[in-house]
Amino acid sequence: DLINILSRSEKYFPLIEEMLDRYDLPLELKYMVVVESGLNPMAKSKSGAVGLWQFLYNTCTLVDLEVNSYIDERRDPYKATEAACKYLRYLYNTFHDWNLVMASYNGGPGEVRKAIERSGGKTDYWEIRPYLSTQSSNYVPAFIAINYLMNFYGKHGIEFQKSEYR
Repeated sequence: DLINILSRSEKYFPLIEEMLDRYDLPLELKYMVVVESGLNPMAKSKSGAVGLWQFLYNTCTLVDLEVNSYIDERRDPYKATEAACKYLRYLYNTFHDWNLVMASYNGGPGEVRKAIERSGGKTDYWEIRPYLSTQSSNYVPAFIAINYLMNFYGKHGIEFQKSEYR
């Protein structure tokens, strides 16, 4: 729930913001981890995506994360965040639009390329959105909603309680 996510943000956002800054990425992208995993480094999806940033096994070779019988670096907040930043930078260099970057992070660059083709070559997320899968077409709106909630939770009667653990 949002109260637990707010509590975990105290722990993970400083690391994520520092890494995003190091890679010259928008700090607001930190809210992607809320959409992806609820800020839970142990999260595992039905499709097998793991960690804060929900990397699939096949993506690990692209982003230099080690996954074997003994170790799964997708669960390491530092290594996974650095890998996510590298991947986000790569996606931005490919699509040059942050909404397309988020959609491709979620559904893969191939899905976004196909949606661009099906739309007749449009490169605006909102125009290609009908050509994306349901999950990818809902990703950017979910990101916008989480961004709003994480910044304006107090206006909706949600009280943030500082974590007892550091």
